[in-house]
Amino acid sequence: MEQARAKILVVDDTKTNIEVLENVLMDFYDVYVAKNGKKALEIAEKVLPDLILLDVMMPEMNGYETLKVMREMDTLKDIPVFFLTAKSDNESEQTGLDLGAVDYIGKPFNPQLVLLRVKNQLEYKRQRDHLHELVDEKTADLRRTLKVMLTSLGSLAEFRDPETGEHIKRTQVIVQRLAEVLQKNPKFAQAIPSSEYVDYYATAAPLHDIGKVGIEDEILRKPAKLNEQEREIMSKHPKMGYDVLMDATKELHDNPMVKIAADIAWAHHERWDGEGYPRKLKGEEIPVGARLMAVADVYDALVSRRPYKEAYPHRFAVDEIVAARGSQFDPDVVDAFLTIAEDLPRIYEQFKDQNR
Repeated sequence: MEQARAKILVVDDTKTNIEVLENVLMDFYDVYVAKNGKKALEIAEKVLPDLILLDVMMPEMNGYETLKVMREMDTLKDIPVFFLTAKSDNESEQTGLDLGAVDYIGKPFNPQLVLLRVKNQLEYKRQRDHLHELVDEKTADLRRTLKVMLTSLGSLAEFRDPETGEHIKRTQVIVQRLAEVLQKNPKFAQAIPSSEYVDYYATAAPLHDIGKVGIEDEILRKPAKLNEQEREIMSKHPKMGYDVLMDATKELHDNPMVKIAADIAWAHHERWDGEGYPRKLKGEEIPVGARLMAVADVYDALVSRRPYKEAYPHRFAVDEIVAARGSQFDPDVVDAFLTIAEDLPRIYEQFKDQNR
């Protein structure tokens, strides 16, 4: 497959300079022209050139000012820029390089030397872009591998707990929907900065009860309410879950998906008012993922049939969630829940199990 021609943007307010550069470059590259900084920005945004030859001394917006604007724009900040200038002093060259220019060509310039420098820079850019693609591909592979591993760990709880059934899938959907809503809330900008993080929360959600793998069958499978001693033992599963995840992924603790999963496992039974367990965290001390999981977990428990209770209606469950706003649950998470609540009965039709 023939490689596409590189695109070069020439920015100069002198017609002669433009004509010289066009003549030497056009046989090898697609050349675009602008006579001032403002027009250069417009064209650059539209065509996304592979390289820019930028004159320094131009009216209204000089080359330095133009490059400053480019470096603040996500679409243009990584495009290599050569400064073209009659200024040949060290201070001017240092100014251009400090702003992020990759080369500094003095006027009058040797056209063939410009062509050679352009060729070398584009080859470097091609190799750099290819390396970035390889790194991105490898990172995506590692992320997929980690996601499969975490999902497999989450299935352990499903095999051990007869009440789990489709519980982990249903709560996963709720957590994902909550994260999507809260991503738009400025309060959660740091915790959910991107759609990628929404996926992290959804992947981590099924691991919330992974700690139950350490609970004895007599307690975990008891077909009735637990007594006080049994509840005490069961209350240890959040810390067990945290320990399991941190041990299983000890080489990956700096991975945000692992951290989110471990936080959810350890803190999904904490309460907004500090009366939860196991650490009695309060308010924003509770990790965001655990706050999402708390609402999803309680809603699903209410609308699902258990050996010791029948399933409650959807509306009753929603009212219970609202009643616990600000006490058991983060008020913002409850507000987000209300925006998706009416969709849940339809969603739940996809995840019916024998316990509902």
